[in-house]
Amino acid sequence: MNKYKLEITVFFSGALTMMLELIAARVLSPYVGSSNLIWTIIIGIMLICMSIGYWFGGKIADRNKENDIKNLSDFLMISAIATSFIPVLEIVFIDGLSKISSNLVLVAIICATVTFGIPSFLLATVSPIAVKIKNNSMEQVGATSGKISSLSTIGSIFGTFFAGFVLIPNLGVRNIILACSILLWVLSVYLFHEKSKKNLMFIIIGLIIIVGLNLLGRYLFYINNPDIIRDVDSEYSRIWVKEINGDENTYKTLQVDTGLESYINQDTGEMGAPYLYYYDLFDYFDKDAKDALMIGGAAYTYPMHYLKKYQDKTIDVVEIDKTMTKIAEEEFGLDKNNSNLGLITQDGRSFLNYNNKKYDAIFIDAFKGLNAPFELTTYEAMKKAYNNLNDNGIVITNIISSIKGDDSDFIKYEYTTYKAVFDEVKVFKVNPNSADNEEQNLILIGIKGNTNIDNDKEEEYNWLLSNEITDFTSDKPIVTDDYAPIGD
Repeated sequence: MNKYKLEITVFFSGALTMMLELIAARVLSPYVGSSNLIWTIIIGIMLICMSIGYWFGGKIADRNKENDIKNLSDFLMISAIATSFIPVLEIVFIDGLSKISSNLVLVAIICATVTFGIPSFLLATVSPIAVKIKNNSMEQVGATSGKISSLSTIGSIFGTFFAGFVLIPNLGVRNIILACSILLWVLSVYLFHEKSKKNLMFIIIGLIIIVGLNLLGRYLFYINNPDIIRDVDSEYSRIWVKEINGDENTYKTLQVDTGLESYINQDTGEMGAPYLYYYDLFDYFDKDAKDALMIGGAAYTYPMHYLKKYQDKTIDVVEIDKTMTKIAEEEFGLDKNNSNLGLITQDGRSFLNYNNKKYDAIFIDAFKGLNAPFELTTYEAMKKAYNNLNDNGIVITNIISSIKGDDSDFIKYEYTTYKAVFDEVKVFKVNPNSADNEEQNLILIGIKGNTNIDNDKEEEYNWLLSNEITDFTSDKPIVTDDYAPIGD
């Protein structure tokens, strides 16, 4: 085993680098989101830091010919401690900076650099130092460099898949950070284990610091967020369940990334988000509607409302994240055994593509502002939705956008796209008192064929119908799978 200790170190360094990249997205997501832009920043910053680390590692290797193994061991120990700082920095730095500045791009750049740049830089020094050590043992430079680079890349591949498919959904980010820190400590000790009191003391102190920082980070998180009752990592998201005490009522909320996905009044059981009531308009525009589909379950607050109010109707819910469905059952009271409820764990677009069942109404609630899965915004997606509808069927979509101004692109793109697919399109403003240039919940409705209005229910739904924007227009082009300027 000792014969291959450099190879083992290089392999695990590559694996841990990619694990840190995936962890970075999870740590930052509640504060800056997880859009493509944020992912681009994380990847770019870490690549910059790694590039500097490769250069610096090469310099160190050339200057310290006699202490390469000791240098490598020291860098791994320091990177273990730097990794252990991540849970602490999340609270004292990332959380604080995100509250000071509303510029998410700037916050993401600074936080990614400070929190993840240092361990990425240190881990990158491993490869050039390992190459120099191997070259000193008289191996050919080209073969040595190729072998070390290959092992590092194979480790990165392993780390990516192992973290993404196994560790994150089963262990959670904090446990992974602790495990990564300890593994780096083990590698440091494994590389250089000089039998001296000074070195032994250094090893023990390093472990104490690593464990202490991880425990401190957990303590600070819950002290700083007393309203969070569950912090869960699923295959797709970091999910927070909070219990918030209002002036008169207690609310339970579900947050994914920076977005509040669902919340209920714990005292009455009623759903808290006003926009959800607009989905009830299917009952007005198509009085014969019996079967509904909802894309995006989150805490399942609307499906539970639907099943309670329309006991003679059915609803299928497509939710890609099975952990979300489990949380809805455990924390929000979802009854998975209701005979009128169908649960489908699948991507929303994939379901629309291959589904053969016809629905009277389709509700789309998968968007988080401009952080939308673009594949559900396009002309092709809406054609699939149109084909999944019965005659006189209706699609109702919640969109966060302004009506006018710089933040109005989303609703305008979608309005043009819906107009190209549906026979009639309507737009509603959820909060009639909000300014037109303010980002807000807007409801977009597409109707297949003709409306089949239930005039007897006009009075019941008038408080919703009165908020229609009858003069809405758009100068934006149609969104397609080939051209989708909105999305995550």
